[in-house]
Amino acid sequence: MQFSRHKKVAVIVAHPDDETLWAGGTLLGHPEWECFVACICRAGDADRAPRFAAVLQALGATGNMADMDDGPEQNPLPIPAVAEQLLQLLPYTQFDLIITHNISGEYTRHRRHEEVSEAVFQLWEQQRLSSPELWFFAYDDAGRSRFPLADPTADIYLPLPADIYQQKKTIITDIYGFSHDSWEAKITPSAEAFRTFSTVAEAAQWLNRNRILP
Repeated sequence: MQFSRHKKVAVIVAHPDDETLWAGGTLLGHPEWECFVACICRAGDADRAPRFAAVLQALGATGNMADMDDGPEQNPLPIPAVAEQLLQLLPYTQFDLIITHNISGEYTRHRRHEEVSEAVFQLWEQQRLSSPELWFFAYDDAGRSRFPLADPTADIYLPLPADIYQQKKTIITDIYGFSHDSWEAKITPSAEAFRTFSTVAEAAQWLNRNRILP
């Protein structure tokens, strides 16, 4: 699972557990990466916030959380507000790699995932976040017909070594505290996948094809 040298990496997500579900194996497989995880929701959650801090330690990462609305109604958040919140969370704006949500979410349908993806892309497009590489998680649930799976046609498709997968699963069950029969534990992917872009034009073209309309 070696890609390259030491990198400064930003993983930008909606919720505590997204970083582990969709990229945890990749992060565990790259202890040489200097990784910062920015999460826009649940800083005020007395259970999830301290668990997120413990997960960062397990991943060898640092990070920060905000407390944007994550109520069951999932009322839309303005993309500019999400973008500004992300800039407040991140310790700097130049990275070697940025990893974030798919514009259509990793399953049908989660508005916060879509909003984070949109905000990150706009910051990258506007050069308010700088990175030579932008990766989107590449998963789908075939319109809720199955659990979300890594897309084997994505630019990067990584079946996880057994030991890495076990570490990832342990983070979900033992640190985040999800029961072994929970949705989160059952869907924890044993392979990870990413769409990768090095130019704004390529990313914009892909986003325009895959963006879900309100």
